This record gives sequence, structure tokens and C-alpha cells, in this order.
Amino acid sequence: MIKLYGSAMSRAGRSLWALEETGVKFEHVPKIPQSETRNPEYLKINPNGHVPALDDNGTIIWESMAINLYVAEKYGKTTLWPSTVEGHGACYQWSFWSMTEIETPLLDIFRHRLMLPADQRDEKVALAGIETLKAPMTVLDQHLQKSEYLLGKEFTIADLNVASVLTLAPYVQLDLSATPTAQKWLQNCLGRPASQRLAGMK
Repeated sequence: MIKLYGSAMSRAGRSLWALEETGVKFEHVPKIPQSETRNPEYLKINPNGHVPALDDNGTIIWESMAINLYVAEKYGKTTLWPSTVEGHGACYQWSFWSMTEIETPLLDIFRHRLMLPADQRDEKVALAGIETLKAPMTVLDQHLQKSEYLLGKEFTIADLNVASVLTLAPYVQLDLSATPTAQKWLQNCLGRPASQRLAGMK
């Protein structure tokens, strides 16, 4: 049995989405208190003491993007995991791009507008994050003007991974009107049944 450790409200959410897309049966272990992630038992699963972590019948994978690429390759149908090496490369490219170009400024906005106590928030940091996001969102928008999804006509793990990073955008009320193609694409991705099922998970 596959086990995924971590709350749907953490980065484990993107891995839950990937598992839901494949339809494979899995056990979700959502609640791991911070203190327990440092327990010897859990450190055998993820020596970094973080979530998510995947235990696929003894094969241990940690880091959410690595988990998702693994899940897509092993359990995803052709539409989720491309059949060509070139398609694999594109999935790696967009997945890593979302982490390096989008996640950090989005987290800056999230922390300084919602997460941190009011007296620790710095609006300048949030505004800087918004400004930083303009360039990568333009890259995404221009690419999506050529095709419905990142790799063409079909939704793949590349779309899931990038959209999963951008799930914070609605929470921080990020204005995406300047990149309407990317905005519509994100709405379509987040509206998928597998993504919507996350709403009922802890």
C-alpha cells in the first residue's frame, strides 16, 4: 500500500493531487505534529524531518516535486506522463521552473499578507514579491497562448506541478488579469475533479 505523509494544507497537497489524478489506491497520513517529524521512526522515512514523504511499498521518496514526477511516471497514464524523453524533459523543466521562479515570491506575499502576525508583516516584501512574479507569469502566459496546456492538448504532471505552486495565488488575491491566458489555464487546472477532492482532505 502506498502511504503519503503530510497535510493537504502543506506541500503534501500537490502530491495528494498527483495521486488522485492517477486513481491509484493510497493511505493518507495527514497529521504529523512538528515534534513527531523528528522522531527516529519518521526520520527513517524522511531524514530531513519534513513532509511530504511517500512510502511506495518500501520505496521511499521525499520532496514534493520528486514525489509527483515519480507518481506520474509509475502510475500515470500517457496523458499525465508523456511517452517521450522530450516530454519528460519538458515536465522536469516546468516543474523545477515553478519552484525557482514562482514559489519564493508567492510565499513572500503569503507570509507578509496572511501568515505572519500583523506586527511582523512587511508590505514592502509582499509588493516586491508581486513585482518579481510579473516576469515569470508573462513567460507562462506567452507559452500557454500556443497550446491549451504546457505540453500541448493534454493535461500532464507539468501542469499539475506548476498549478500546485500557484494555488497560493487565489489565497493572496494575486491579480492575474495582466496574464489572462495563464489565469484561465490555472482556473481550469484547479477545477479538475482530482484537485477539487483535496478540499475534503485534512
